[in-house]
Amino acid sequence: MPQDQGAQSLISLVILIVVFGAIFYFLIIRPQRRREREHKKLLQSLKRGDRVVTAGGIYGTIDKIDDDTVILSLEEGAKVRIAKSSIVEKVRK
Repeated sequence: MPQDQGAQSLISLVILIVVFGAIFYFLIIRPQRRREREHKKLLQSLKRGDRVVTAGGIYGTIDKIDDDTVILSLEEGAKVRIAKSSIVEKVRK
């Protein structure tokens, strides 16, 4: 009898770990991967003249795009170089 109880508790532990793993995957990992794909698609679609917002809340128009950086034209003619990955969204004109 003691071996049956040990086997049953081991099986229930394995089932519990699998259930928690599935919950973790569907609530945390999967949505994060989807956001990463959407952000990558956004960065690939950027072109000169697009109005964007950075993670720091800076609004600007793309003046030049390199592989890793973007030069934004801000109001009053100021220009700033930022990391391309810090762009979070395009702004509708």
